[in-house]
Amino acid sequence: MSAKNIARHSFWICWKDLLEFSRSKLRLVMLIAMPLFMMLMVGFIFPSGSSISDTPIALANQDTGSQGNTFVMVLNTINNNTGMMDLHTATDFDDIKNMLQNAEVNGGIIIPENFTSDILSGKQGTIIIVIDQSNPQMSATIQAVLSKTIEAMGQQMAVQKLNITYQLSETQATSMVTPYKVQSKGIIPGDSTNYFQFVAPGIVAMIVMMALMTGLPHAISYEKDMGTLDGMLAAPINRLSIILGKVMAQTIRGMIQGFLILILAVLLFGVVIEGSILLVIFLILLSVFSFVGLGILITSFTENEETATMVMMTLMFPMMFLSGVFFPLQQMPWYMQGIAKFLPLTYATTALRKVMVLGADASAVGTEIVILVAFGIILLLIAVPMFKRAMSK
Repeated sequence: MSAKNIARHSFWICWKDLLEFSRSKLRLVMLIAMPLFMMLMVGFIFPSGSSISDTPIALANQDTGSQGNTFVMVLNTINNNTGMMDLHTATDFDDIKNMLQNAEVNGGIIIPENFTSDILSGKQGTIIIVIDQSNPQMSATIQAVLSKTIEAMGQQMAVQKLNITYQLSETQATSMVTPYKVQSKGIIPGDSTNYFQFVAPGIVAMIVMMALMTGLPHAISYEKDMGTLDGMLAAPINRLSIILGKVMAQTIRGMIQGFLILILAVLLFGVVIEGSILLVIFLILLSVFSFVGLGILITSFTENEETATMVMMTLMFPMMFLSGVFFPLQQMPWYMQGIAKFLPLTYATTALRKVMVLGADASAVGTEIVILVAFGIILLLIAVPMFKRAMSK
Protein backbone atom coordinates (compact mmCIF):
# COMPACT_ATOMS: atom_id res chain seq x y z
CA MET A 1 0.00 0.00 0.00
CA SER A 2 1.33 3.42 -0.94
CA ALA A 3 2.33 6.05 1.60
CA LYS A 4 -0.45 8.28 0.25
CA ASN A 5 -3.12 5.69 1.06
CA ILE A 6 -1.63 5.03 4.49
CA ALA A 7 -1.75 8.76 5.25
CA ARG A 8 -5.32 9.11 3.93
CA HIS A 9 -6.57 6.14 5.96
CA SER A 10 -4.77 7.47 9.04
CA PHE A 11 -6.60 10.80 8.73
CA TRP A 12 -9.91 8.97 8.37
CA ILE A 13 -9.33 7.00 11.57
CA CYS A 14 -8.16 10.14 13.34
CA TRP A 15 -11.29 12.00 12.21
CA LYS A 16 -13.49 9.08 13.36
CA ASP A 17 -11.97 9.10 16.85
CA LEU A 18 -12.26 12.89 17.14
CA LEU A 19 -15.91 12.78 16.04
CA GLU A 20 -16.62 10.06 18.59
CA PHE A 21 -14.95 12.16 21.27
CA SER A 22 -16.85 15.32 20.28
CA ARG A 23 -20.24 13.59 20.47
CA SER A 24 -19.91 13.26 24.24
CA LYS A 25 -20.75 16.64 25.76
CA LEU A 26 -19.35 15.54 29.12
CA ARG A 27 -16.00 14.70 27.53
CA LEU A 28 -15.85 18.13 25.92
CA VAL A 29 -16.64 19.78 29.24
CA MET A 30 -13.98 17.73 31.03
CA LEU A 31 -11.46 18.59 28.29
CA ILE A 32 -11.59 22.14 29.66
CA ALA A 33 -12.63 21.46 33.25
CA MET A 34 -9.78 19.07 34.07
CA PRO A 35 -6.94 21.48 33.12
CA LEU A 36 -8.80 24.31 34.84
CA PHE A 37 -9.19 22.24 38.00
CA MET A 38 -5.50 21.32 37.97
CA MET A 39 -4.46 24.95 37.63
CA LEU A 40 -6.85 26.16 40.33
CA MET A 41 -5.73 23.39 42.68
CA VAL A 42 -2.06 24.17 42.22
CA GLY A 43 -2.59 27.93 42.20
CA PHE A 44 -4.57 28.16 45.42
CA ILE A 45 -3.74 25.03 47.44
CA PHE A 46 0.02 24.75 47.07
CA PRO A 47 2.23 27.38 48.74
CA SER A 48 3.18 30.32 46.56
CA GLY A 49 5.52 32.21 48.87
CA SER A 50 7.67 32.12 51.99
CA SER A 51 5.81 34.69 54.13
CA ILE A 52 3.06 34.47 56.73
CA SER A 53 -0.03 36.61 57.22
CA ASP A 54 -2.41 36.72 60.21
CA THR A 55 -0.91 33.44 61.42
CA PRO A 56 -1.98 32.58 64.98
CA ILE A 57 1.13 32.59 67.19
CA ALA A 58 1.25 32.16 70.98
CA LEU A 59 3.51 34.53 72.92
CA ALA A 60 4.70 33.62 76.42
CA ASN A 61 6.72 36.31 78.25
CA GLN A 62 8.24 34.64 81.31
CA ASP A 63 10.73 37.46 81.85
CA THR A 64 9.82 40.09 84.43
CA GLY A 65 12.59 42.52 83.48
CA SER A 66 12.65 45.52 81.19
CA GLN A 67 14.20 43.75 78.21
CA GLY A 68 11.38 41.23 77.95
CA ASN A 69 8.76 43.98 77.97
CA THR A 70 10.75 45.96 75.39
CA PHE A 71 10.94 42.89 73.15
CA VAL A 72 7.17 42.41 73.34
CA MET A 73 6.52 46.08 72.61
CA VAL A 74 8.80 46.11 69.54
CA LEU A 75 7.36 42.81 68.30
CA ASN A 76 3.81 44.19 68.58
CA THR A 77 4.84 47.33 66.69
CA ILE A 78 6.34 45.28 63.85
CA ASN A 79 3.32 43.00 63.80
CA ASN A 80 0.90 45.95 63.61
CA ASN A 81 2.78 47.25 60.57
CA THR A 82 3.14 43.92 58.76
CA GLY A 83 0.12 41.87 59.89
CA MET A 84 2.27 38.74 60.07
CA MET A 85 0.78 37.28 63.23
CA ASP A 86 -2.38 37.01 65.24
CA LEU A 87 -0.75 36.99 68.68
CA HIS A 88 -2.27 34.95 71.49
CA THR A 89 -1.11 35.31 75.10
CA ALA A 90 0.33 32.18 76.75
CA THR A 91 2.01 31.49 80.09
CA ASP A 92 4.68 28.87 79.38
CA PHE A 93 5.76 26.01 77.10
CA ASP A 94 3.03 23.64 78.34
CA ASP A 95 0.38 26.26 77.65
CA ILE A 96 1.67 26.72 74.08
CA LYS A 97 1.81 22.93 73.69
CA ASN A 98 -1.86 22.62 74.62
CA MET A 99 -2.78 25.44 72.23
CA LEU A 100 -0.92 23.68 69.40
CA GLN A 101 -2.58 20.36 70.16
CA ASN A 102 -5.99 22.04 70.13
CA ALA A 103 -5.17 23.75 66.79
CA GLU A 104 -5.59 27.20 68.33
CA VAL A 105 -2.18 28.42 67.09
CA ASN A 106 0.41 27.40 64.48
CA GLY A 107 3.47 28.19 66.57
CA GLY A 108 4.77 29.95 69.64
CA ILE A 109 7.38 32.37 70.99
CA ILE A 110 8.82 32.07 74.51
CA ILE A 111 10.82 34.80 76.26
CA PRO A 112 12.64 32.92 79.07
CA GLU A 113 12.72 34.28 82.61
CA ASN A 114 16.47 35.03 82.46
CA PHE A 115 16.21 37.08 79.24
CA THR A 116 16.80 40.50 80.85
CA SER A 117 19.57 39.32 83.17
CA ASP A 118 21.47 37.69 80.30
CA ILE A 119 21.38 40.85 78.19
CA LEU A 120 22.36 43.16 81.04
CA SER A 121 25.30 40.90 81.92
CA GLY A 122 26.62 41.02 78.35
CA LYS A 123 25.32 37.64 77.25
CA GLN A 124 23.02 36.81 74.37
CA GLY A 125 19.33 36.76 75.21
CA THR A 126 17.64 33.56 74.07
CA ILE A 127 14.26 33.56 72.34
CA ILE A 128 12.58 30.15 71.90
CA ILE A 129 10.41 29.47 68.84
CA VAL A 130 7.98 26.58 69.34
CA ILE A 131 6.96 24.77 66.15
CA ASP A 132 4.24 22.31 65.19
CA GLN A 133 5.95 19.16 63.90
CA SER A 134 2.69 17.80 62.48
CA ASN A 135 2.86 20.50 59.78
CA PRO A 136 6.52 20.64 58.66
CA GLN A 137 5.99 22.98 55.68
CA MET A 138 4.14 25.60 57.70
CA SER A 139 6.54 25.20 60.63
CA ALA A 140 9.55 25.77 58.38
CA THR A 141 8.00 28.97 57.03
CA ILE A 142 7.07 30.25 60.51
CA GLN A 143 10.51 29.40 61.89
CA ALA A 144 12.29 31.16 59.01
CA VAL A 145 10.13 34.31 59.18
CA LEU A 146 10.23 34.63 62.97
CA SER A 147 13.97 33.95 63.14
CA LYS A 148 14.64 36.64 60.55
CA THR A 149 12.35 39.10 62.34
CA ILE A 150 13.93 38.48 65.76
CA GLU A 151 17.44 38.75 64.33
CA ALA A 152 16.52 42.07 62.72
CA MET A 153 15.17 43.30 66.08
CA GLY A 154 18.43 42.31 67.78
CA GLN A 155 20.51 44.09 65.16
CA GLN A 156 18.46 47.25 65.52
CA MET A 157 18.94 47.17 69.29
CA ALA A 158 22.71 46.79 68.84
CA VAL A 159 22.78 49.75 66.42
CA GLN A 160 20.95 51.94 68.95
CA LYS A 161 23.41 50.98 71.72
CA LEU A 162 26.38 51.85 69.51
CA ASN A 163 24.77 55.19 68.68
CA ILE A 164 24.42 56.01 72.38
CA THR A 165 27.73 54.60 73.60
CA TYR A 166 30.13 55.69 70.86
CA GLN A 167 28.18 58.53 69.22
CA LEU A 168 28.30 56.77 65.87
CA SER A 169 25.98 57.52 62.97
CA GLU A 170 23.34 54.96 62.11
CA THR A 171 25.24 54.01 58.95
CA GLN A 172 28.49 53.45 60.85
CA ALA A 173 26.77 51.51 63.60
CA THR A 174 24.89 49.33 61.10
CA SER A 175 28.10 48.50 59.22
CA MET A 176 29.71 47.39 62.50
CA VAL A 177 26.80 45.16 63.52
CA THR A 178 26.20 43.71 60.05
CA PRO A 179 29.41 44.16 58.03
CA TYR A 180 28.11 42.06 55.11
CA LYS A 181 25.22 43.05 52.90
CA VAL A 182 23.59 40.45 50.67
CA GLN A 183 21.79 41.22 47.42
CA SER A 184 20.00 38.65 45.30
CA LYS A 185 19.76 38.97 41.53
CA GLY A 186 17.93 36.65 39.19
CA ILE A 187 19.08 35.86 35.67
CA ILE A 188 15.85 37.32 34.26
CA PRO A 189 14.39 40.78 35.00
CA GLY A 190 11.76 41.21 37.69
CA ASP A 191 11.05 39.76 41.10
CA SER A 192 11.88 36.24 42.12
CA THR A 193 9.44 33.66 40.84
CA ASN A 194 6.83 32.10 43.08
CA TYR A 195 5.96 28.44 43.45
CA PHE A 196 3.28 28.56 40.79
CA GLN A 197 5.73 29.96 38.23
CA PHE A 198 7.92 26.96 39.07
CA VAL A 199 5.19 24.34 38.83
CA ALA A 200 3.27 25.59 35.76
CA PRO A 201 5.68 24.10 33.13
CA GLY A 202 5.54 20.74 34.87
CA ILE A 203 1.73 20.85 34.95
CA VAL A 204 1.68 21.49 31.19
CA ALA A 205 3.90 18.44 30.54
CA MET A 206 1.94 16.32 33.03
CA ILE A 207 -1.45 17.14 31.49
CA VAL A 208 -0.14 16.20 28.03
CA MET A 209 1.13 12.90 29.46
CA MET A 210 -2.17 12.18 31.22
CA ALA A 211 -4.22 12.99 28.10
CA LEU A 212 -2.23 10.53 26.01
CA MET A 213 -1.87 7.78 28.56
CA THR A 214 -5.56 7.78 29.46
CA GLY A 215 -6.81 8.37 25.91
CA LEU A 216 -4.92 5.56 24.21
CA PRO A 217 -6.45 2.75 26.34
CA HIS A 218 -9.90 3.97 25.33
CA ALA A 219 -8.91 4.50 21.71
CA ILE A 220 -7.45 1.01 21.26
CA SER A 221 -8.38 -1.31 24.12
CA TYR A 222 -11.98 -0.11 24.23
CA GLU A 223 -12.43 -0.92 20.56
CA LYS A 224 -10.95 -4.35 21.24
CA ASP A 225 -13.58 -4.95 23.91
CA MET A 226 -16.44 -3.64 21.72
CA GLY A 227 -15.35 -5.60 18.66
CA THR A 228 -15.18 -2.53 16.40
CA LEU A 229 -11.42 -2.98 16.02
CA ASP A 230 -12.06 -6.26 14.20
CA GLY A 231 -14.01 -4.33 11.58
CA MET A 232 -11.07 -2.00 10.94
CA LEU A 233 -8.65 -4.94 10.78
CA ALA A 234 -10.88 -6.62 8.19
CA ALA A 235 -11.01 -3.46 6.06
CA PRO A 236 -8.49 -3.01 3.22
CA ILE A 237 -6.25 -0.64 5.19
CA ASN A 238 -2.74 -1.00 6.54
CA ARG A 239 -2.40 -1.71 10.26
CA LEU A 240 0.04 1.17 10.42
CA SER A 241 -2.83 3.48 9.45
CA ILE A 242 -4.77 2.32 12.52
CA ILE A 243 -1.85 3.14 14.79
CA LEU A 244 -1.15 6.50 13.15
CA GLY A 245 -4.81 7.54 13.09
CA LYS A 246 -5.37 6.83 16.75
CA VAL A 247 -2.08 8.43 17.76
CA MET A 248 -2.96 11.55 15.75
CA ALA A 249 -6.35 11.83 17.46
CA GLN A 250 -4.86 11.52 20.94
CA THR A 251 -2.04 13.90 20.02
CA ILE A 252 -4.56 16.55 19.01
CA ARG A 253 -6.43 16.02 22.27
CA GLY A 254 -3.21 16.26 24.30
CA MET A 255 -2.09 19.40 22.47
CA ILE A 256 -5.46 21.09 23.06
CA GLN A 257 -5.26 20.40 26.78
CA GLY A 258 -1.61 21.46 26.92
CA PHE A 259 -2.40 24.80 25.25
CA LEU A 260 -5.41 25.30 27.51
CA ILE A 261 -3.14 24.88 30.53
CA LEU A 262 -0.68 27.35 29.04
CA ILE A 263 -3.40 29.95 28.38
CA LEU A 264 -4.94 29.52 31.84
CA ALA A 265 -1.52 29.82 33.48
CA VAL A 266 -0.86 33.13 31.72
CA LEU A 267 -4.34 34.68 32.01
CA LEU A 268 -5.45 33.52 35.46
CA PHE A 269 -2.20 33.16 37.38
CA GLY A 270 0.10 35.66 35.74
CA VAL A 271 2.72 33.17 34.58
CA VAL A 272 5.24 34.92 32.35
CA ILE A 273 6.78 33.00 29.45
CA GLU A 274 10.29 34.43 29.37
CA GLY A 275 11.50 32.40 26.37
CA SER A 276 10.25 31.80 22.85
CA ILE A 277 6.61 30.74 22.60
CA LEU A 278 7.46 28.80 19.43
CA LEU A 279 10.07 26.82 21.37
CA VAL A 280 7.48 26.11 24.08
CA ILE A 281 5.04 24.80 21.43
CA PHE A 282 7.80 22.65 19.94
CA LEU A 283 8.63 21.18 23.35
CA ILE A 284 4.97 20.34 23.99
CA LEU A 285 4.86 18.53 20.63
CA LEU A 286 8.07 16.73 21.51
CA SER A 287 6.59 15.71 24.88
CA VAL A 288 3.61 14.22 23.05
CA PHE A 289 5.98 12.29 20.80
CA SER A 290 7.93 10.86 23.74
CA PHE A 291 4.78 9.60 25.51
CA VAL A 292 3.00 8.12 22.48
CA GLY A 293 5.27 5.09 22.21
CA LEU A 294 4.80 4.26 25.88
CA GLY A 295 1.02 4.38 25.49
CA ILE A 296 1.04 2.11 22.44
CA LEU A 297 3.47 -0.30 24.11
CA ILE A 298 1.28 -0.78 27.18
CA THR A 299 -1.93 -1.04 25.17
CA SER A 300 -0.41 -3.66 22.86
CA PHE A 301 0.12 -6.29 25.59
CA THR A 302 -2.94 -5.66 27.76
CA GLU A 303 -6.04 -7.73 27.18
CA ASN A 304 -8.74 -5.13 27.84
CA GLU A 305 -9.34 -1.46 28.64
CA GLU A 306 -9.52 -1.98 32.39
CA THR A 307 -6.11 -3.68 32.53
CA ALA A 308 -4.57 -1.07 30.24
CA THR A 309 -5.92 1.75 32.39
CA MET A 310 -4.58 0.13 35.57
CA VAL A 311 -1.11 -0.23 34.05
CA MET A 312 -1.22 3.37 32.81
CA MET A 313 -2.18 4.68 36.25
CA THR A 314 0.56 2.60 37.89
CA LEU A 315 3.12 4.32 35.68
CA MET A 316 1.59 7.79 35.66
CA PHE A 317 1.48 8.51 39.39
CA PRO A 318 5.15 7.72 40.13
CA MET A 319 6.13 9.86 37.13
CA MET A 320 4.06 12.76 38.45
CA PHE A 321 5.96 12.85 41.74
CA LEU A 322 9.42 11.70 40.61
CA SER A 323 9.83 13.97 37.58
CA GLY A 324 10.23 17.31 39.33
CA VAL A 325 6.72 18.58 38.57
CA PHE A 326 5.85 19.62 42.13
CA PHE A 327 9.23 19.46 43.89
CA PRO A 328 12.79 20.15 42.65
CA LEU A 329 14.74 17.01 41.81
CA GLN A 330 17.62 18.28 43.93
CA GLN A 331 15.48 17.91 47.07
CA MET A 332 14.89 14.21 46.46
CA PRO A 333 17.13 11.38 47.75
CA TRP A 334 19.92 10.39 45.36
CA TYR A 335 18.28 7.09 44.43
CA MET A 336 15.03 8.87 43.52
CA GLN A 337 17.02 11.28 41.35
CA GLY A 338 18.51 8.23 39.62
CA ILE A 339 15.04 6.86 38.86
CA ALA A 340 13.92 10.27 37.56
CA LYS A 341 16.62 10.16 34.87
CA PHE A 342 14.79 7.27 33.19
CA LEU A 343 11.44 9.09 32.96
CA PRO A 344 10.59 11.17 29.86
CA LEU A 345 8.42 13.50 31.94
CA THR A 346 11.57 14.61 33.80
CA TYR A 347 13.15 15.97 30.63
CA ALA A 348 9.91 17.48 29.31
CA THR A 349 9.39 19.33 32.59
CA THR A 350 13.02 20.49 32.80
CA ALA A 351 13.06 21.77 29.23
CA LEU A 352 9.76 23.65 29.54
CA ARG A 353 10.86 25.15 32.86
CA LYS A 354 14.14 26.39 31.41
CA VAL A 355 12.39 28.10 28.51
CA MET A 356 9.32 29.45 30.34
CA VAL A 357 10.98 30.55 33.59
CA LEU A 358 14.62 31.22 32.67
CA GLY A 359 14.16 32.36 29.06
CA ALA A 360 16.55 29.72 27.71
CA ASP A 361 17.03 29.20 23.97
CA ALA A 362 17.11 25.95 22.00
CA SER A 363 20.83 25.37 22.66
CA ALA A 364 20.25 25.42 26.43
CA VAL A 365 17.66 22.61 26.18
CA GLY A 366 19.54 20.65 23.52
CA THR A 367 20.25 17.75 25.86
CA GLU A 368 16.61 17.43 26.87
CA ILE A 369 15.48 17.59 23.22
CA VAL A 370 17.87 14.81 22.20
CA ILE A 371 16.79 12.61 25.12
CA LEU A 372 13.07 13.14 24.43
CA VAL A 373 13.57 12.30 20.74
CA ALA A 374 15.55 9.20 21.73
CA PHE A 375 12.83 8.13 24.20
CA GLY A 376 10.14 8.54 21.54
CA ILE A 377 12.04 6.67 18.79
CA ILE A 378 13.11 3.78 21.02
CA LEU A 379 9.62 3.30 22.45
CA LEU A 380 7.99 3.47 19.01
CA LEU A 381 10.48 0.96 17.55
CA ILE A 382 9.51 -1.44 20.33
CA ALA A 383 5.79 -0.63 20.49
CA VAL A 384 4.74 -0.62 16.81
CA PRO A 385 5.86 -4.20 16.02
CA MET A 386 4.29 -5.43 19.26
CA PHE A 387 1.04 -3.68 18.39
CA LYS A 388 1.00 -5.21 14.90
CA ARG A 389 1.58 -8.68 16.34
CA ALA A 390 -1.17 -8.13 18.88
CA MET A 391 -3.57 -7.10 16.12
CA SER A 392 -2.73 -10.22 14.15
CA LYS A 393 -3.84 -12.57 16.95
